[in-house]
Amino acid sequence: MTTRREVLALPGVLILGACATRPASSEHPPIVFVHGNGDSAALWQTTLWRFESNGWPRERLFAPDLPYPLAREDDRVEQPGRTSTAQHMEFLRAEVEKVLQATGAPQVVLVANSRGGYAVRNYIQNGGGAARVSHAILGGVPNHGLWNVPGRLPGNEFAGNGPFLQALNAPKNAQGDEVAGPVKWLTIRSDRLDKYAQPLGTWIGDPKLQTGVGYEGPELKGASNVVLPRADHRETSFSAAAFEAAYRFITGRAPATREIVPEDHLMLGGKVMGLGLSSTDPASGSFANNLPLPGAKLEVYAIDPATAERRGPAVLTQAVGESGAWGPMHGQPGTHYEFVVAAPGYATTHIYRSPFPRSSSIVHLRPERIQASERKAVAVAMLTRPRGYIDPERDRTIFDRRSPPPGVQPGAGVSSSRLQFLDTGRTLLAEFNGEKLAGRTWPLANEELTVLELTY
Repeated sequence: MTTRREVLALPGVLILGACATRPASSEHPPIVFVHGNGDSAALWQTTLWRFESNGWPRERLFAPDLPYPLAREDDRVEQPGRTSTAQHMEFLRAEVEKVLQATGAPQVVLVANSRGGYAVRNYIQNGGGAARVSHAILGGVPNHGLWNVPGRLPGNEFAGNGPFLQALNAPKNAQGDEVAGPVKWLTIRSDRLDKYAQPLGTWIGDPKLQTGVGYEGPELKGASNVVLPRADHRETSFSAAAFEAAYRFITGRAPATREIVPEDHLMLGGKVMGLGLSSTDPASGSFANNLPLPGAKLEVYAIDPATAERRGPAVLTQAVGESGAWGPMHGQPGTHYEFVVAAPGYATTHIYRSPFPRSSSIVHLRPERIQASERKAVAVAMLTRPRGYIDPERDRTIFDRRSPPPGVQPGAGVSSSRLQFLDTGRTLLAEFNGEKLAGRTWPLANEELTVLELTY
């Protein structure tokens, strides 16, 4: 598969390569969105909204949750709570088959972020996916590894010189293309702010390491390759610019809008999910999984957008069953909500969110745990940006009058900040590039903490 090289100027986007033609199967082929390492389907929420805002039927957009989203330390060695590349591929293959059966479509489009792109490539190359997939779009996928250094964790799937990536990147034709037809391929990368495509290993815990991987690491020879200026690792998939690049590639035309078009009537729901503990060293902390958290209790309150004080009784009170599902809940446009999740083994977590412009079935909720170093505090709060990172040199970010927030360093490598307080029961304000949140501090003595979760 060869690629015509050209430069196309778009709002905030630099595209290298040719745009794909409109898929032959349907004007709106089913799209399966594949999340990354340690993440969940919830990160695709704004992307789904943008596709819907451009006329894509909601019933043709699919975002599954990989139960164990973290990669093994050594792909060849079984590790509790983590998946191998083979297991990841098999999960994706099963999900694609479900979508094809449900829709009757002959093929799907796959859109992946980060590690999710490994499963997409493995499925297409080794799992029979070449006949099932029309377009593959890879955002921020470390296609040439996080490092390419002899002797460094050679069995890890992120090793650029390891067996997994070496096999995926082996030339497919006389031109040396790293991707094979008939699937149409697009990669989306940052110009230099992707924490996992860096010449130095700062964000993988070794700042002196010469990684052998550059900013162009996510590109693939034979694919169309898009560069998003100043985008971070997650924004290569979840930003408005990434949506536009994907939409153009699938349809061959620009979207009518990059904005999220509000709905008049909202239906909200999702899953309550937990955190795993290391079986070998529980003191080492929690890690993410996407397993349901049965027995959790959920309360939802409408709140004042300026003070986060509750506007009346709970609008939803629900016990979470075996599936982990919560909802459905009729949401009110323009309303800020507080989600309170209580579960054994976790802090009662008060999650504050911006208003929902559209319905969503992937409003996933995850209670937090209190860290040992926080036990002397009166209250603890966390600001988190799931769909991107925070860079003091790029972003205006304020967390309880602190700018930049504690723990946030230049380089778009951190997505959250935690604060400890000596008081409780007061309003807590945060702002990120114009998105404003209000929450309240809760007493740590009662095993409660606060999360301010940004949407954009």
